[in-house]
Amino acid sequence: MKNFKLKAMLLLVVLLCSGTAAFADTTVWQGDIQYGLRDDLTAYVSDANSGIKTANIPEKITYEKKDYTVTSIGRYAFRQCSNLASVVIPSSVTGIGEYAFCLCSNLASVVIPSSVTGIGGYAFSGCSSLASVVIPNSVKSIGDCAFSDCRSLASVVIPSSVTSIGGYAFYGCSSLFAYHYKKDGTATLLKAGSETAEISGKDTYNIPEKVTHDGAEYTVTSIGDFAFDGCRSLASVVIPSSVTRIGSYAFSGCSSLASVVIPSSVTSIRFDAFYGCSSLASVVIPSSVTSIGNRAFYGCSSLASVVIPSSVTSIGDGTFDNCTGLVSVDIPSSVTSIGSGAFYGCSSLASVDIPSSVTSIGSDAFYGCSSLASVVIPNSVTSIGEGTFSYCI
Repeated sequence: MKNFKLKAMLLLVVLLCSGTAAFADTTVWQGDIQYGLRDDLTAYVSDANSGIKTANIPEKITYEKKDYTVTSIGRYAFRQCSNLASVVIPSSVTGIGEYAFCLCSNLASVVIPSSVTGIGGYAFSGCSSLASVVIPNSVKSIGDCAFSDCRSLASVVIPSSVTSIGGYAFYGCSSLFAYHYKKDGTATLLKAGSETAEISGKDTYNIPEKVTHDGAEYTVTSIGDFAFDGCRSLASVVIPSSVTRIGSYAFSGCSSLASVVIPSSVTSIRFDAFYGCSSLASVVIPSSVTSIGNRAFYGCSSLASVVIPSSVTSIGDGTFDNCTGLVSVDIPSSVTSIGSGAFYGCSSLASVDIPSSVTSIGSDAFYGCSSLASVVIPNSVTSIGEGTFSYCI
């Protein structure tokens, strides 16, 4: 009897740990689509025939004389269905799962019903034929990379109901120019793609202070993550005084960007904001800025001088990494820490004055600053990382 009980317990542990089909939802194929069936008489799309060309998902399916309501499109459901050209999603669906239509390269049309409240990460990533999408005002969240690399996407309206947009959500959407309009009357410049009429072939862009949508006026307060990423022809940009935030990678890869005026309204420059802007010769950071993200000016090889305002208390990791043309930098007495690799590879930097407010200097902070002839480290510094002044010949 003891051996029987022990074997039974071991079998239960194995089943619980392995997630075997003993407790799994029933699955059933109807045409080219597979559905998972739940005990509460709801269903979800779980898989599809890789050769499927059109998908008309019904609101209900019947199995063994029971009706199941389709409430979601599951994770990976149509992933890499490269022949799928169109899909109809019923109004019973409330969620589109992660990777649901990822790499459906022929998908040109999709209607998202007003029942949907969330679009999962990578849901439409790599749908290179998708030209437009209307996101209903029922949607509250858009996941990471949800529409990344949708290179034909030229039109998308983000309703004010959306309160969360994941990282890289519209990364690589080079044909898209879009704002995110919010309930508080503000707007974020979400994406200004390099192939759009507003940017393509132009060397200057003036970001407007106000934009109009559906008869309402919105104030532009933020430049979104990756907004101008890869706009290689853009030489100058004017940021209005309404903007308070410059997002991560906002101007990354803008290799012709030589001039940018950051207004005194900006309080935050996010990480990698000007990453690889190799033509950027000078930048004035206003005293309103309190934080500069890691690698914010990484690889700005033409940047010769920079003045950091007294509002900044720390210089992040890699902030000026590989700014090979940087000759001088003014570090204010408000700064208490200099991050790892902050001035890594700044081979033209001849001198630097570290104020007595600084208590720590990170590893490799001045690594490879081969022109650095003198530096005074104040008594306030209690921590100096490894390789801080390596190859400063």
